[in-house]
Amino acid sequence: MKKILKILILGWLPLLAWASGEEVALDHVKIDPADRHALQRGAALYMNYCMGCHSLKYERYEKLSLGLGVPPELFMKHLVFGQAKIGDLMTNAMPPANAKRWFGATPPDLTLVTRLRGSDWVYSYLRAFYTDPARPWGVNNVVFKDVGMPNVLRELQGEQRMVCKQVPQLAENGGIKRDPLSGQNITVEDCHQLQVVEGSGKLSAKQFDTAVSDLVNFLAYVAEPEKLERHRLGVYVLLFLAFFFVVAYMLNREYWKDVH
Repeated sequence: MKKILKILILGWLPLLAWASGEEVALDHVKIDPADRHALQRGAALYMNYCMGCHSLKYERYEKLSLGLGVPPELFMKHLVFGQAKIGDLMTNAMPPANAKRWFGATPPDLTLVTRLRGSDWVYSYLRAFYTDPARPWGVNNVVFKDVGMPNVLRELQGEQRMVCKQVPQLAENGGIKRDPLSGQNITVEDCHQLQVVEGSGKLSAKQFDTAVSDLVNFLAYVAEPEKLERHRLGVYVLLFLAFFFVVAYMLNREYWKDVH
């Protein structure tokens, strides 16, 4: 029994260590695997900004093109760079040894990142880079402190800095504190607020949020490409179980009606 308890404790230690880290409020993102237009935009962003370092090695180009509703020849022409073929797995040409030397760690495969981290985490992470001259790549991240990844979406978002702002002070019940005489909100200075330098990016704040949402939606689709089909079949399975329950119940009554 003691041996089993030791094994269970050792198994839970990594989860406890992860949970004990600093918590950051995550922004919610709406995931819609049925929105093919958003998926196509997200795929274009991924292939142009992410694929150079992060592979999708559990996905094939052909499977993805058919799932997104893009003819394979158009997909290969506009979204695939290099000599890859339509039936190949979605890997990249970056040597792992060089990647580790450049970034400090080999960039992970992102096929299942939304299932590991969650869509909200990925969405918040991609929008949380800010300028930090002390870091090797000149940026840091609020969600993933001391991250070794550069802000690859900087040209779209612009330069984001951490600045001081006056923010409402929260009460113990979660509401906003108000001055009892004037009724005005009580504010405090918070020097951990993110602000994009105006005019430094190609997209507006709203456009950038939409672009990141499309990218995360695409990653969520890649992680579970059969989600819609599973949900569709699930309805029929539940209907069958409901019908089978009625039949089984009536059959049970028929078998036991003469038993007293």
